[in-house]
Amino acid sequence: MCADANTQTRTRLLLVRHGATVLNADDRFAGSTDVPLGDDGRTQSQHLARRLARETIAAAYCSSMRRTIETATIVADPHGLAVTPLGGLREVDHGRWEGLLRREVEALYPDEYAAWERDPLHSAPTGGETGEAVLARALTTLTAILHAHPGQQVLVVSHKATIRLLTAHLLGFDARGYRDRLDQRPACLNVVDFDQAGHARLMLFNDVSHYANEPCQVPPGSHS
Repeated sequence: MCADANTQTRTRLLLVRHGATVLNADDRFAGSTDVPLGDDGRTQSQHLARRLARETIAAAYCSSMRRTIETATIVADPHGLAVTPLGGLREVDHGRWEGLLRREVEALYPDEYAAWERDPLHSAPTGGETGEAVLARALTTLTAILHAHPGQQVLVVSHKATIRLLTAHLLGFDARGYRDRLDQRPACLNVVDFDQAGHARLMLFNDVSHYANEPCQVPPGSHS
């Protein structure tokens, strides 16, 4: 790892976005669509597993979606850890936008899309979730994980929007700007340390050095 943590006083979170899926090449809304990893996503996850193979990891958690379960299983395998799926870590549900390309959403639901662009924290597509709702469930789940592993290092695999919302909240950013100010590449590694009072310190963000020089690259698009 790039930085040391005092394991007696700090809990370290290895927060990972899932690898690229079969839909990541499209600019498509696929938050609650339960798609598997693509071949590139499995390769990215394997590179991350090798990177973290010598780390001491106490437990592995992920969302209840196939793409995160598969990523977490690959990364946790060298440690002999079973993966625990938790629904609170799942991606934002885009409601009636699910499966549509961005340009299709702009054409079909221009007012709804404009409101979401202005304030994705409090606006949502019909039948979908606001960023605020996603943050509420994800933060509750993450807090329970941290309380269960004081002074340990844990792996949590989640999703692009969910991780950005959590990061904005933990670091005290205005979460309304999470989409514009923060990014998450497929199978990226984020490292967050928590002291005994629960204060977060970001040690590493959106790092893909474990596969950055590989020939197969997946563009960062896709809302999943």
